[in-house]
This record gives sequence, C-alpha cells and structure tokens, in this order.
Amino acid sequence: MIRFLNRALLAALVVVIAGLPLSARAQGYYSPPNGQTIKNIAVVGSQRVEPDTVLTYMDVRVGDSMTQEVFDRVLKSLFATGLFADVTLRQRDGTLEVSVVENPVINEIAFEGNDKLKNEELLAEIQLRPRQVFTRTKAQADVNRLYQLYQRGGRFSVDIDPKIIELDQNRVNLVFEIDEGDVTRVRSIRFVGNEKYDDDKLRDVISTSEYEWYRFLSTGDRYDPDRLGYDQELLRKFYLSQGYADFRIVSANAELAQGKDYFYITFSVEEGERYKVGSVTLNSELLHFNADVLKPQVTFAPGEWYNADEIKITVDKITNALGDLQYAFVNVRPDVRRNRDERTVDVSINISEAPRVYVERIDVRGNVRTLDKVIRREMMLEEGDPYNRTKLARSEQDIKDLNYFEKVTITPRQGSTPDKTVIDIAVEEQSTGELSLGAGFSTADGPMADFRITERNLLGKGQILSLGATIAGERTEFSVGFTEPYFLDRDFSAGVDVFHMTRDLQDESSFNQRRTGGGLRFGYPLSEKWRQSLRYRLENNEIMDVQSTASRYIRDQSGKRLTSAIGQTVTYDSRDSKIVPTNGLLGWIDAEYAGIGGDANFISSKVGASYFYPIADKWVFNILGEGGAIFGMGGEDVKINERYYLGGSTLRGFESAGIGPRDTTTDDSLGGNFFYRGMAELTMPTPLPEDIGIKAHAFTDFGSLWEIDDASGPGIANENKIRASAGLGISWRSPMGPVRADVAMPFAKETYDQEEVFRFSFGTQF
Repeated sequence: MIRFLNRALLAALVVVIAGLPLSARAQGYYSPPNGQTIKNIAVVGSQRVEPDTVLTYMDVRVGDSMTQEVFDRVLKSLFATGLFADVTLRQRDGTLEVSVVENPVINEIAFEGNDKLKNEELLAEIQLRPRQVFTRTKAQADVNRLYQLYQRGGRFSVDIDPKIIELDQNRVNLVFEIDEGDVTRVRSIRFVGNEKYDDDKLRDVISTSEYEWYRFLSTGDRYDPDRLGYDQELLRKFYLSQGYADFRIVSANAELAQGKDYFYITFSVEEGERYKVGSVTLNSELLHFNADVLKPQVTFAPGEWYNADEIKITVDKITNALGDLQYAFVNVRPDVRRNRDERTVDVSINISEAPRVYVERIDVRGNVRTLDKVIRREMMLEEGDPYNRTKLARSEQDIKDLNYFEKVTITPRQGSTPDKTVIDIAVEEQSTGELSLGAGFSTADGPMADFRITERNLLGKGQILSLGATIAGERTEFSVGFTEPYFLDRDFSAGVDVFHMTRDLQDESSFNQRRTGGGLRFGYPLSEKWRQSLRYRLENNEIMDVQSTASRYIRDQSGKRLTSAIGQTVTYDSRDSKIVPTNGLLGWIDAEYAGIGGDANFISSKVGASYFYPIADKWVFNILGEGGAIFGMGGEDVKINERYYLGGSTLRGFESAGIGPRDTTTDDSLGGNFFYRGMAELTMPTPLPEDIGIKAHAFTDFGSLWEIDDASGPGIANENKIRASAGLGISWRSPMGPVRADVAMPFAKETYDQEEVFRFSFGTQF
C-alpha cells in the first residue's frame, strides 16, 4: 500500500472542491468584485494549458465590469472545461487575475484483482484513457459502468475502488482495485396469487431457474433484470394460452440477500377467470377477394378454450397464405373482445387492403467472406417474380442449411411503388471449417480414432474441400475430396475424390486389405424435393497377408482386383432442416454396376428412408429403414471386399462387421450379399437447462445380413435371423462441437455375433 499513500492530499482536494457548489467556491476563493472596468486579464498557474487558451474559455473580455455576475460566469465556464481542479479570481487595480490549478493527466490505467474479466474487456467499458484529464466525475461514471458490466454477468457482490497514484508533472496513475466476489445466484422463485397452477409448473414456464449444483454450465440461475422482464412476458403468454384473458402481473420483485450471495424472486399475479371462444369472424378489405377461402387456416373454433397462441398461429397462417397469393404487405390484425359476464372471447380477424406485389430487388448484407452469388443462388425468388411467402421461407431455410452463417434473416420491405417489394437478406457469418475427431470403443479391439478436416465454404465460393485420416490399430485411411456445388454457375454439383486405405481385418476375417482409388461425382435436381446424382469410381483392391489358418473363402480371394463402376442415387428430401431435422422424410434409391473394364463384375442396389416426426415440443421421433442386395454378373461371385457389412454405427450393440455370415471354425466374418436394417429413435430434452444443448436419446436398432456365394462348405454360419438391440444415448452441442455417447445391449442375437456395448464420438469447429 506504500504506493497509494501519496494520493491522499490530491484525492481529498478533488473531493472537497468537486463537492462544493460553484457559489461556495466563488465566495471562498476570490476577492470581492468592486465594479471597476477590467483593463487587463492575467492567467496564473497554468502548466499544460496555454494562458491564451484559458482566455478563450472565459466568458469575459477587457472592458467588462468586475461584477458578481461576471465572476460567476467566468467560474462556471472554466470549471465546465473539466481541465481545472480549482479556480481563484482576484482584482487588482483594474487587473483580473485568474489563478488556476489544473486537473492531473492520467499516465496509466490499471486493474487489480480482476480474474473473470480480462483487462481488455474492462478497458473497453470505461471512457477514461491515458493522456486524458482526470476528473472525479468521469472516474465515478466509469466505476458505475464497471459495476453494470459485472452485474450483467451475475456478480452483484463485486466491489470496485478507484485509486490514484501521484506522479511528477501533475500526472497520476489510475488504479481500479476490484474484488469480483462470487456469482450472485437465484436461491428461490416464489409465486403469490396463483391458484390454478402451482409454483413448480410456473417455474418451468419462465427462463430463470433456481440454483442447483448441476447447473454449473448454465447462466439461467443468475439474476438478470432483463431476464426478469422476459419472464414476466413468458408468464403472460402462458396464462393467455390457457384461456386466462384477464391475467396480470401485479409485481415482480428481486430481493438481494444481506450477504449479496443470493437473490429471492417473487412474482405476484392475478389469474382471473378462464374464457372460451365465442364467435370467430373474418373481415377482408381486399378487392375481389373472398375471405372464406382462408377459413381452413383458422386453428380454433367457438366453444374451445381461448388460446392467444392459437390466434397468433392463425394470423401467421393467414399471412402466409395471402403471401402465396402475392399480398406481401397485407396487415392481418386480430381484434379480441371479452364478454366478462359470459366468460367468452369474440375474435375478429381483420385483413386490410393491399395490392399484389412483385419482387423489385434482392439485397444481401452481412456477408464479408461469402460471395453474394453463393447466397442468391439459394433463393427461389428472383427480381421480377411474383412475391410468394412460402418460397421466401423455404429460401431462408435453404440458406441456413448451407451452414455458413450463424444467423440468417430475410425481410421483405416496401419497394419503390406499393406493388413492389425489396427482399433484404441479412446474414452473420460463422466458422465453416470443421475439425472432427471420432472415437469408438470395442470390447474386443479397444479404442480407435478418426480425424477429418473440412472447409465447407472454400474462399467464400461455397466449395467443399475435405481431408480425412483414420488412424487405429486396425485401419489407416487417407482421403481427399473436393466438391463444386454449382458447377458452371448452374445447380449442378461436381466433385472428385481420391483415397488410400489399409485395413487390418485379421481379427474379423484373418486378412489385411489395401484400397487405392478415386472417383468423380455429379448431381442435379429433378424437382424441388427430388435430386439425382451420378458417380464413377476406379479402385485397386488388394486382399493380402491372408493367414494360413484363415477361412478358405478368404484364402481363395487373396490378390489384387481392379474395380471400375458407375453408380447413381436418387434422393427425396422433405425435411424442415438438413442440419437439425424435426419433421419430414429423406428417402434414397442407390444402384451401382461394376464391369466397365476391370476385374469386378456385379450389380448392387440399396433402398432406404428416414422419417422425422415431432411428437411434442422438443420431442422428435425418427424411424429409419434400409435394405440392399448385390449380385455377381457373368457367372462371377461377389468378392468379399464388395459385400455388405453391418454393425458399429449401422447396428449399435454390435461391432463393425459383427453380424452376418461367418466361418465358425476360424471366426472370420465373410460379409453378406443381402441385408436390411432399421432404427427407431426418440430424441428428447433433459432436465438440464436448454441452453446447455444436451439431449437424451432412446433407441432400438435391428437388422440382418445373410447369403454369400458358394456357402455350401462346413462351418459356415449363414442364418437370416433378425438381430436387435436397445439402448440409451446422450448428445451435447458443446462449444467444441457435437458430442455423442451410446450404450446399447443386444436382445436378439446369434452365439457367433460380436457385441459392442459402448460407442463415443466428438468433434469441433474452427
């Protein structure tokens, strides 16, 4: 504390002077005016500020009279500059002597005791800066700003003490000593006046939560005045959605405990009576328009309990329906009239007059890295098209599905004339590079790791470049892929892949495999939801290091083979989102033919679908089914490297290649020519705060794999029996990327199948 001892004199002087009114300072620090004419003005005591500059600040000139009014005006004007700690006026034989004491200049600003907030964050919040003039008023204002900054982070017990250290040449160092204290959490939330719903139910409605130990990753249990206001709105919306049209919040109080470690929040409410819907009417001012065509958009009916949410949904549906009819700026306004005696609510939906609208212009803003054309080509509307709200909403979702942007907002604005609209696209870019790490655990083989780096928006052109590597005891894989989604500026994707893979399949099938090759890909839309893709691959496949004890079905296939194959895939996609789907169907039909040169000669096909259905808010049910078959052509058998395999991620509860035909004498997996698999999974929220991003999953997987060519020998297990497992999983949308862990137990299996109970994967973005 030695370095702070010299501050006492200056600090006391500043406090005393700044705390006195100007009139008191004037009476105590200048000689009384005598009414003489000012013949000369002399400035004394100025160091940094030139005397001529001081004169320019003074509201007095030579020739003025020395009166009380003039002296008060001089004092006010000089103190208002903030440059002076004290000003003294004296008159001597017609000379006005102005003696000033300058405020010190800040040499350095420092923060001590701060741990949760960095110096850069604190410095950005205050207004004082080095080389500026120090004043007590500015320092106190900065202290208040720092208090607000900490309180926004939930630290109401913070203590901030500004101190100054005197230096030579009238300079000072300003030090903010900070005791950050602990986070001030919400200890309890209580409700007064609620009869229809208990406290636990209403706590689930609001966003603020009571402190619990497991909420260490959430900020919902920290007191925030803004959140308290938001909670009041959530309570209003909840009661109005349940029919309580007279509901009101009497008060919402947050009481800070004496130790400043907890808040106690109390909501006082008046629930009122519950109302039902009386009459429902549609009133339209649109010319030559029959409002009855909009009745299917009304989601409530007379006699039902009044629900403000349903009215909003109805207004949105009507607005969207009118938007599809080119009424971009139509005003749909609900009018609610309560009949308190009958406890009913009459709802009138009024539609104001508006012309049909065309798209005048499309503006894109916020994209710093991504080219405009990458965004515009996802739009289903162009300049000159009739306005269509459904297409606009679909375009917004398509831009979001690019996953280039953290936020996408499309807003129609009034154009140059009433029948024209300007579509404003505002985006906030995010990192499009992905660094994914995968890990799995097998009860037989132990851990494995997968590494992949992908740039999904290369040079802002929307191109995709990926580099992959898998390093494990049983597999090493390197791959490079490049995709141009709009080849030749058309909705025609083109891509190229190169890969090299070695797999140690000694445990599964008593051989090692080396695959080296590459391929070309092309894709184009058939319609809005249907898409066709074509591909060609050329691959050199080698079965090597076959053990002498391996199955004869493997020993017979040792050596190199060249595969030249063409394939196609047709997909149908009606999902509401490609990133986090909650509703819709994804279906696919895949076929491949090998025999255009090379050694392989086969034809294969797969058909599958995955359907998502929201059964409740944040509860999504997903069911998947897929089947496939492969046949040898020209009298050739299907080789082991071309067959299907099930297990691992495709059939949880079993190892990769854990089921299907197997040589029981050598325990070698042989793959299969036919398969089917299915999955039913329920994704649901957890009791943890939603902002953590943790979801739970309950699932069951089932499937079967069977049939190989020439399977007549002894010891071949080749039964077409169903395998099935059930399990639980948990996923976390962590700051580092998605994390998922699954535990699955088989309940339908064969004795020769290989089980895997636990799987884990995680990833990150950069």
